[in-house]
Amino acid sequence: MSSVVELYEALASAPDERARARVIAEAFERLEERYPHLPELVTQGHLRESELRLTREIEQVRADLTIRIEQLRGEVKTEIEQLRGEVKTEIQHLRGEMTTAIERSRNTLLLWLIPLMFAQVGAMAALVKLL
Repeated sequence: MSSVVELYEALASAPDERARARVIAEAFERLEERYPHLPELVTQGHLRESELRLTREIEQVRADLTIRIEQLRGEVKTEIEQLRGEVKTEIQHLRGEMTTAIERSRNTLLLWLIPLMFAQVGAMAALVKLL
């Protein structure tokens, strides 16, 4: 049976219900042979259902990602503030060390400079006496 008309004629000429059922079963068998992937075909309803499920899943993932991003932003802001505090503390510590080092250098310089100035004044006075 290759056409619907032949199927109709076979059904019409069948003597009893049992013969008609056999004709219908053979028609289904030929249909399955001709289209072996027929049970795997997807309808528009299946596609729409899959699309809705995927859309819901995408929205859920998007919401989860948004929440996670906000959590990470909060964590990053906290870490940045901690680092800023540490950097400020370190800068103040270095400024204190630099101030101390500058004061020590100035004191050392004065310890050498004052005696040298007296020595220079004494040497000039001695030169003036000699001349």
